[in-house]
Amino acid sequence: MGGRTAASGSYDLAVVGAGICGLAHALAAANRGKRVVVIDRDAQANGASIRNFGFVTVTGQQRGTCWQRARRSREVWAELAPRAGIRIEQEGLVVVARRPEAQAVLEAFLATEMGEACELLGPEAARRRFPMLGDGPFAAVLHSPHELRVESRDAIPALARWLAEAKGVVFLRETFACSVEPPSIETSRGRIAAEACIVCPGDDFLSLFPERLTAYGLTRCKLHMLRVAPPAPGWRMQAPVMSDLGLVRYLGYAELPEAAALRRRLEAEQAAELANGVHLIAVQSRDGSLVVGDSHHYATTPDPFAPDAVDALILGELRAVLDVPQPRVVARWTGTYASAPDRLMLVDRPADAVRLVLITSGTGASTSFAIAEEVIRELYG
Repeated sequence: MGGRTAASGSYDLAVVGAGICGLAHALAAANRGKRVVVIDRDAQANGASIRNFGFVTVTGQQRGTCWQRARRSREVWAELAPRAGIRIEQEGLVVVARRPEAQAVLEAFLATEMGEACELLGPEAARRRFPMLGDGPFAAVLHSPHELRVESRDAIPALARWLAEAKGVVFLRETFACSVEPPSIETSRGRIAAEACIVCPGDDFLSLFPERLTAYGLTRCKLHMLRVAPPAPGWRMQAPVMSDLGLVRYLGYAELPEAAALRRRLEAEQAAELANGVHLIAVQSRDGSLVVGDSHHYATTPDPFAPDAVDALILGELRAVLDVPQPRVVARWTGTYASAPDRLMLVDRPADAVRLVLITSGTGASTSFAIAEEVIRELYG
């Protein structure tokens, strides 16, 4: 993919950052016939774009623009996955309402346009369709057909390979972008000529345009992720799973009036989970293992530590919802992503031919493709 080639040539667009946000902009520009170079400091994908579930989530995204972007991004994933050799591991979403208050939120959600093609099942019907569910009490289950799940640590490199091979995108790995002033991009391997540049810095707020980013009050969010061994031979999840805690975190549910009663009950019954930003997402990989998370802790520089007590909260919610009575953790990791107090993403314009693009809500896999199409459309008309 041109990872160690010299920084030479002339391009229509340089993209700084090879996470999902940067790759999405490279795709959108290449689809318009632009000559694109992607510059990244790492030898391979290593950041938030692979330290996650690979879960393209539509249902639950904030009503309006974010939800619409997620729908469009899901369409792009579905179109490019077979072309890029990316396997769709799972489809759909199951949201388990453990409490009547959670059921009320799901019923209100179904009454909106966001509930299109979703259905609410009672406990008996839900267990027949989804035998992965545990035998603990719950009120109802929402099933959404919209979601896709990929193995992110495989999908992101596969997408980059395909962009290089099928779209002619040039990748400069192990290369640091020192300054961006189109038509000149100065890098650690020399000057690159590019008529425009899109900077997708992830949670690096200091390397490029720090004076612009400071104005947004950005911080970082650290999350815990776990890989759990297959619960039993042949044990399968029919779809990814979420639960009550997600209904007060995902804005498509949380901004509904009915969510207030659920939050009050969760504050009384699961205060530790709320304090640690814990909500359940569980997905399954090809080898039968589960990827489970997550938590949310905010700091300018998050510490690198992952207290076992937080993992225990996550696993407790897993046991309450799925038929996994004794989850065995085989891998743990943390990730960090950019977060902002008042927005889900930002596009800043330091110069006519430069855009700064950050996803500030942990929704990169779910919204980046649509955001990139908007940015490229605005940049090129």
